[in-house]
Amino acid sequence: MDMFIQIFGAGKELNTLQVCARGIVIFFIALLLIRLSGRRSFGLHTPLDNIISILLGAVLSRAVTGASAFVPVMSVCFLIVLLHRFFTWVLVRNKKIRELCEGKKILLFENGVFIQHNLTNAMVSKEDILQAMRISLLSEDFVKVEKIYMERNGKISIVKKNSG
Repeated sequence: MDMFIQIFGAGKELNTLQVCARGIVIFFIALLLIRLSGRRSFGLHTPLDNIISILLGAVLSRAVTGASAFVPVMSVCFLIVLLHRFFTWVLVRNKKIRELCEGKKILLFENGVFIQHNLTNAMVSKEDILQAMRISLLSEDFVKVEKIYMERNGKISIVKKNSG
C-alpha cells in the first residue's frame, strides 16, 4: 500500500510524477469508459453525445489532480456511461423523445431556392452553405444540388441531383 501511495500520491499534495502516473491510469480507464459508452458517444456529436465527453472530461480530471477521491470518481464515471447507454437505447426506440433530445434535420435549400426562415432558425448563412458545398462537392454550383440540410449534429449535408 505504501508503494501505491508513493506512486500515485494521496490527497491534493501531488508531485509531477504522481500526477503523470494518475494521468496514465486515467487515460486507460477513459479509453475503457469510452468503449463501454459505444461508438456513438464520440461519433455523432448530438447534444446527448456531447454531454458524455464534457462530463467524463470534467470528472476524470478530478482524479488526475487529486481533487476528489479515486473510487467515487470512477463510480460516477461508470454511472455516466451507463446513463448514456440507457438514454441512447431509449432514443433509438422512441422517435418523439429522440426529436426532443436531438432535434430534427432542417431543410435549408430545395428546388434552387434557399428557405430563409429555416436558415435563420438554424443560424446558418449562405456563406456557410457555400463552404459546405466547396468541401463536399468541390464546387459552388447550385445546379448540381437537389437539397441541403442542417443535420441534427449541426453539420450541413448536401443531396446532389441525379445525373440521369
